[in-house]
Amino acid sequence: MTDRQISGVGRLYGVGLGPGDPSLVTVRAAELIGKADVVAYHSARHGRSIARSIAERYLTGGQIEEKLVYPITVETTDHPGGYRGALDDFYEEAAARLAAHLDAGRDVVVLAEGDPLFYGSYQHMHKRLAHRYPTEVVPGVTSVSAAAARLGQPLTEAEETLTVIPGTLPEEELTARIAAADSAVIMKLGRTFPAVRRALERAGRLDDAQYVERAFMDGERILPLAEVEGETVPYFSVAVLPSKVAPLEPVERRTDGAGAVAVIGTGPAGPLWLTPEARGVLAEATDLVGYTTYLDRVPERPGQRRHGSDNKVESERAEYALELARRGHKVAVVSSGDPGVFAMATAVLEVACEEAYRDVPVRIVPGMTAAHAAASRAGAPLGHDYAVVSLSDRLKPWDVVARRLRAAAEADLVLALYNPGSKSRTTQVALARDLLLEYRAPETPVVMARDVGGPTERVRIVRLGELDPALVDMRTILLIGSSQTQAVERGGGVKVVWTPRRYPEE
Repeated sequence: MTDRQISGVGRLYGVGLGPGDPSLVTVRAAELIGKADVVAYHSARHGRSIARSIAERYLTGGQIEEKLVYPITVETTDHPGGYRGALDDFYEEAAARLAAHLDAGRDVVVLAEGDPLFYGSYQHMHKRLAHRYPTEVVPGVTSVSAAAARLGQPLTEAEETLTVIPGTLPEEELTARIAAADSAVIMKLGRTFPAVRRALERAGRLDDAQYVERAFMDGERILPLAEVEGETVPYFSVAVLPSKVAPLEPVERRTDGAGAVAVIGTGPAGPLWLTPEARGVLAEATDLVGYTTYLDRVPERPGQRRHGSDNKVESERAEYALELARRGHKVAVVSSGDPGVFAMATAVLEVACEEAYRDVPVRIVPGMTAAHAAASRAGAPLGHDYAVVSLSDRLKPWDVVARRLRAAAEADLVLALYNPGSKSRTTQVALARDLLLEYRAPETPVVMARDVGGPTERVRIVRLGELDPALVDMRTILLIGSSQTQAVERGGGVKVVWTPRRYPEE
C-alpha cells in the first residue's frame, strides 16, 4: 500500500534539478515531476522561475502549478519583523498552501535548482512540512560540481579539503575563510562580488580564482576572476579555487623572481592552534623550512619540499630560506608559537637585512604564543601587566637574565619564563626561583605548563617556594604570579589562577 492509501495524505517531494541543463535532471526527478499532482516552484515578483524552465520538458500539462512568489528579494521592506520577518511570513504562507494539497491527498513536488538541501529554497518547506507528511528528497547536481566540470579542473585531491563559502559573509570573515582553505567555492556572488574580490586579493588567492557564470545554462561565462567586471556579475555565478595539486608546477621551474619568505607561527602544538592566515600561507608555499620537530606538525602536501634541520642553526636556516626565495620559491619558515617571540622572525630578519637579501620580500605571520596558551589552561594569570623573559643564557649572559628578572620582580610584574631548562642548562630554574623569592612570598602561585596542546600536556599549579627544577624541561613554560595573583579552588576541586585587573594604590 502507498503512503497515501495508508494515511489519506499526499507525499512531499523535494526535487533537485541540477545546475540548469534539463538533460542533467536525474531519471528519478523526471519521473516524479511527470506524475505529480502538484508542482510548486519559487519565483521573484516578475513571475519567471528558473526551476520551472529547467523542468518544463517533464511537465505533462495536467498538474496543478503552485507559484511561490517571494514578496521581496534584496530590497528593503516595511514589515515589522524586517527582511527576515517578511520572508518567514512568506514561508509559512507557502507551506500552508502546500499542506492544503497534501491534506487533500495530492502528491506535491517542490522544484529546486541544484540540490534541494544545498542553499536551496526547498529547505524552508522541508523544515515546516517534513515532520507532518511522508517526504522524499531527490538530490541534484550542485552548482559546485557543475562549475568544476565546466572548468575541467579537480576541486580536491589526496588529503585536500573543500570549503564552500557564502559570499554574503562579512569581508573580514571571507578573507579568513579563503586564506585557510585548500580549495574553495564561493557562492552567492551578485552584489557581493566586490567584497569577494577584495577578500581573495587580501588572502593572496586572487590569481588562483576562476569565475563560472550560469554553468550549463544560456549565457555561460568562464574566465579568471581577476578579469571580471563587478557590475556584470549575476547571482547565478560562483568563484572557484581549484585543487592545488594538479596545476602545481615542479619547484625547479619556479625561478621567475617572484619568490618570498613568510615566517609562520604555528602555535604551541598541532593544527588546532593554527590561524586561518597561517594555514593559507602554508598551503601556498612551495618550500617549508624549519626545525624538524616543528615541520612534523605541518600536514604534507603534494609538490611541496620540506627542508628540516637541527634546532640550533637558526641563522643558517634563515639564510637557506632567503636563498630559496631569491631563486623564485615561495618559502614558509615554520616556527612554533609566535615567530616574533624568542623564535625565527628575528633570525630571518637579521639575515634579510644583509645587502644580498634586502630585495627579498619577508612577512611575519603571527601565531598563538606559548605564554598565552599556558595561561588559558590555568585561568587568567596574565590578566594584568606582565613581562616575558627567556632563561636561556645561550645568546646572552646570565647576568643580563638575572638583572631583568630582578627589575621585573621589583616592579611586581607577573613573569612568563621561556626556555627554562634543557639537557645542557640545568641550573637556571633554581637560580631564578631563589632570586624571585627575594621579592615574592613563598606562597606566590606558579603555573608549570608542559606541552600545552600536545599529547603529553600537563599543567600544574605550585607555590614559588616549592618549585622543583627537576620537573622543568625545555618544553615547559613557567608563569610566576605577582603579589596580587590569586590561586582559588572552585567547584569540583578545580584550581584557577588569576591576576586582578585593578592594582591597589600605594
